[in-house]
Amino acid sequence: MKENINNNSRNENLFAELFHREIEKSARLRAIILVGLLTFVGFSLLLVYLFFGEEYIDIFESNIAIYALLIFSLAIITYELSVQYLVTRKSELFNLRSKLSAYIITLSEIGLLSILLIVVVERSGAVVILSSPAVLTYFILIILSTLNLDFKLSFFTGLVAAASYVGISINYSYYNIPASYDEFGLSTIQYLGIGIMIITSGISAGFVAKLIKSKIFLSFNTIEEKNEVIDLFGQQISQKIAKEILLHPHELTGTRKNVTIMFLDIRNFTPFVENKDPEEVVAYLNSLFGFMIDIVQSHGGLINQFLGDGFMSTFGAPISARDSSTKAVLAAQQIVEKLSMEIKNGAVPMTNIGIGIHYGEAITGNIGSSARKQYSITGNVVILASRIEQLNRKFKSQLLISEEVHVQLDPDNKDKYLTLGPVEVKGRKEPISIYQYKELD
Repeated sequence: MKENINNNSRNENLFAELFHREIEKSARLRAIILVGLLTFVGFSLLLVYLFFGEEYIDIFESNIAIYALLIFSLAIITYELSVQYLVTRKSELFNLRSKLSAYIITLSEIGLLSILLIVVVERSGAVVILSSPAVLTYFILIILSTLNLDFKLSFFTGLVAAASYVGISINYSYYNIPASYDEFGLSTIQYLGIGIMIITSGISAGFVAKLIKSKIFLSFNTIEEKNEVIDLFGQQISQKIAKEILLHPHELTGTRKNVTIMFLDIRNFTPFVENKDPEEVVAYLNSLFGFMIDIVQSHGGLINQFLGDGFMSTFGAPISARDSSTKAVLAAQQIVEKLSMEIKNGAVPMTNIGIGIHYGEAITGNIGSSARKQYSITGNVVILASRIEQLNRKFKSQLLISEEVHVQLDPDNKDKYLTLGPVEVKGRKEPISIYQYKELD
């Protein structure tokens, strides 16, 4: 458990490092986007001024507003480029790994915009600037704050923007009222309403940033869990079982559970491979194990281990299943029938197999070190299933099951088996009831 915690901690630290790097990239991207947007705004304002100059003068009574907006755009562009230069030079003040830097940049940008509004009102007396599209620049800054994926920063951006805007507006509504206020200005309640919308936008942006961040971490954790399953089981289980394990990770902890164990062995394998090249032997085993494994996995079975000329598989673990015996029997019957068909079709040479199936309690869980773990099944049920498989030699059969398995089958499947009566099994004091599959001709 301690090793798992250490591994998870290392993975989380690595993810945090990579996440910070991506946030740094996002901060640079944010600066590029802002520069691009303000460049676009600057050119657009010039075009508007060229085509609607007279109407513009009627509203603002001077050219100060257009000059101020252009100067603001140029100032922000210069500022963002300077910040990026300082970041590149590893300046401590604008170290993007420091959360403080993001707040400094936010305050600076909002401060420049607020200064723009003050300059326009002071120089021209045009309070109309406070209800013009220029105010929407606050919303651009709020939207771009989401790239930091930090709720607090987005909320802070909205709060500072709202406070700046409302403060400036109320100042020129009550204390320093320009002569043109009655003609162009909004009421105090309207300014407050806009301020509320600005801060609400900051909160909304914060929730979006928080949601995106949580989804990223959730995706990371899901991938980590999936990788753990892949590392643990490799190709032993089907995709369906893998998904079930991800939904029920507690099934991997050490526990006692009832499972059905299947042992399969290829008969007379040693004499068969004596005069064969290694390539031929591997091709032969793959031609058999290929469809056998597919059948086992299609019935929810787990391939625990290969035994050279056979394998052990488990049904009912790691994901518990009440019908594990039925699934194991159906898989075994299908293997026997498929093998017979492959032999008749000439796909594989004449081959006999032995399958033994038993149901009982086992101890299951992850065993090993942090570098190498394996999901293991241990207990008498495993030993007895292996001994039942070995009885196939004695009865010249290919599929034998214990009484514990037979009693769980439905009537149709029960009828497919002959009772061999009590049979002595190595390691057991008392004989056990064994049933033989009646193979199709």
